[in-house]
Amino acid sequence: MRILMLNYEYPPLGGGASPVTKSLSEELVKLGHVVDVVTMAFNGLKQKEVINGVTVYRVPSIRKEQGVCQTHEMLTYCYSAYRFLPKLLKENKYDICHTHFIIPTGVVSYLNKKKIPYVITSHGSDVPGHNPNRFSIQHELLKPFWRKIVQNARQVVTPSNYLKEMILKNVDTDNITVIPNGFDIGSFDFDLKKKDKKILLVSRLFEFKGFQYFLEAIKDIDTDYEVNIVGEGPYKETLVQKAKDMKVNVNFMGWLDNKSPELKELSETSSIFIFPSTAENFPTVLLEAMASGCAIITTNVTGCPEVVGDTALLVRPKSSEDIGDALLKLISDDELRNRLGFKAKQRVEGNFTWRKIAKDYVRVYDEVLRME
Repeated sequence: MRILMLNYEYPPLGGGASPVTKSLSEELVKLGHVVDVVTMAFNGLKQKEVINGVTVYRVPSIRKEQGVCQTHEMLTYCYSAYRFLPKLLKENKYDICHTHFIIPTGVVSYLNKKKIPYVITSHGSDVPGHNPNRFSIQHELLKPFWRKIVQNARQVVTPSNYLKEMILKNVDTDNITVIPNGFDIGSFDFDLKKKDKKILLVSRLFEFKGFQYFLEAIKDIDTDYEVNIVGEGPYKETLVQKAKDMKVNVNFMGWLDNKSPELKELSETSSIFIFPSTAENFPTVLLEAMASGCAIITTNVTGCPEVVGDTALLVRPKSSEDIGDALLKLISDDELRNRLGFKAKQRVEGNFTWRKIAKDYVRVYDEVLRME
């Protein structure tokens, strides 16, 4: 099968859906399929290259930052990809187009729907109501077109039941399938002897990620644990100011690639991982923490509970009190920390390998092609 994969972000650009797209593409190649990716150009990256068997095409954009993409920058990708695809579709006979994000990337697929059937993986920020702090105006303006993109997709795949229900609140459709994100099990190791008194938080730094509630929770806790916050984003300066003059040492590490040795070491040596977000689909950072055997504290809403199952301490969103209570439990109970870490590692290995996830996607592709 020859698969055209579209995502405006592909490593080394972006986070979240970007490495998901890369890992899925490479696993599909291992299964014997041909995968071509069309993504954004950025600062000296090659216009065309083959990476681990995947051919990557990069079309012009005005993107300024590696980690964050603004709406108007996404639109330049859509325009460039739309201009580029006719040539690519003429040169190669693709069986299916796999698109990541209803908006913006789904625009390109919808405009080419007569030339090639498309499947969409939704990742959260492309669904109205999921992230109202960032895209509410865009979703309101584009909702009629957004519905057309969803309804014309042969299948819409969501990594969580939470996100499936969010989509169904906005459109009446029966073409949604749930397939979780996968994870490269071998990319992080779990060794109890390597665990240190470290607390790790990793995310793009937006207000809805909830890191401010963690800082409020820990400011009055007397502990010798070191706190490391990885990520960049518009809320960073607010967090830096909030972290000043605290008893606990808080380090802002900046943006780290999820394949970097620095993030790998931080994950493997941290005992506790905290992710207090209020709006998540199926966060990869939780899978990374689970694979590293961290004891996890995360919120009991949206997609987070679907990822961690019974391997984490769940807290109410925006509750510094809950986070503080959970943190004290983990700091004071070595057995609980170790047990949660072991269970988390086992859950990743049993449910989220990329081989399993890629085969699930191939079944979706096959079903779509049988309907053609």
